[in-house]
Amino acid sequence: MRRSPLPSFNLRGRSLLPIVQGGMGVGVSAHRLAGSVAALGAVGTIASVDLRRLHPDLMEATGRSRSREEIEEANLTALEREIGMAREIAQGRGAIAVNVMRAVSQYVDYVSTAGRAGADAVVMGAGLPLDLPDIAADFPNLALMPILSDARGVSLLLKKWMRKNRLPDAIVIEHPGHAGGHLGAAKVEDLTDPRFDFDEVLPGILQVYRDLGLESVRIPLIAAGGINSHEQAREVLALGASAVQLGTAFAVTEEGDAHELFKRVLADARPEDIVEFTSVAGLPARAVRTPWLENYLRREHKLQAAATLKEHKCTLAWDCLIQCGLRDGLAKFGQFCIDNQLAAAVRGDYEKGLFFRGKQPLPFGSAIRPVRELVDYLLTGVMPVGLPQPAAALAA
Repeated sequence: MRRSPLPSFNLRGRSLLPIVQGGMGVGVSAHRLAGSVAALGAVGTIASVDLRRLHPDLMEATGRSRSREEIEEANLTALEREIGMAREIAQGRGAIAVNVMRAVSQYVDYVSTAGRAGADAVVMGAGLPLDLPDIAADFPNLALMPILSDARGVSLLLKKWMRKNRLPDAIVIEHPGHAGGHLGAAKVEDLTDPRFDFDEVLPGILQVYRDLGLESVRIPLIAAGGINSHEQAREVLALGASAVQLGTAFAVTEEGDAHELFKRVLADARPEDIVEFTSVAGLPARAVRTPWLENYLRREHKLQAAATLKEHKCTLAWDCLIQCGLRDGLAKFGQFCIDNQLAAAVRGDYEKGLFFRGKQPLPFGSAIRPVRELVDYLLTGVMPVGLPQPAAALAA
């Protein structure tokens, strides 16, 4: 790696490159991607949800199962395997994190499995992770990294955690106006609220630290969403962030765990192909417009109008979400099985898949390049050989 002007950041005693690979499920960021990022000295992240789909023996045992217990156990086995394989690739370098959504019903088990299997950190979003210190109490060396989107949420979480005598080891600040997947806003109309802009939220959180007497603690802030260049990384670090997180750009690298067609769908998407809608957990979401999504969006209002406040059986028999619009008859939520659609995407089924994606252009356009080149570019601003060099790099 070339020398970078960006400083390293400290995560629970580990000096790391200021680059975090975001967690992307189902199966988009598993052991190969997370381990490859960590091996360079950065933070690689495994998305915990439904990892059995990457393991043929586990899918053979549970693919037609109607037993929630069997499916949940298979997913915990898969997560343990993925952490072990990622650690083997990383060889003690960087950090291996596990992303756990607060909105999934098995989130407590995922955190415990991450701790037992030797993950370095747990990242939790998709809901306020107010109970994360309690869940992770048996794993004192496990770094805890909540995902939030504004200063108000950070203030609330810090006050709750301080009563538990635990502080976050880092906080991911995700801009819902740019990130992919499930987004940290109450509804789609809120995605453009200026309170999420980094030049407002990062100084605002630093003020929260001062108000709570935490200024000297220096809890690292990790800016996520819309960052696609070395220059942007420098800008958010100058605003008070300690690192940057990217998702889609890592998903399309050579080491990404998803199918090659999945990478092509994300890499080739035009701005007009990226749409926002309400997901089954009631959160805004951002994805590529594909045949399945186009068909769903045409029928969304009719499906929501037909929903009733009556619980139905889970279509996959394992109730992956604490609240599900389809299962629970919640009219304002999405009316589809998200696990089915994400699983179709990761195996490269363009017709049926739901392909989450960030809003911004990718650093290398539609090119599929190695993780090392992406990390090197983010650190230095120098494009890989064969790709157009930014004007700033040519001038230097």
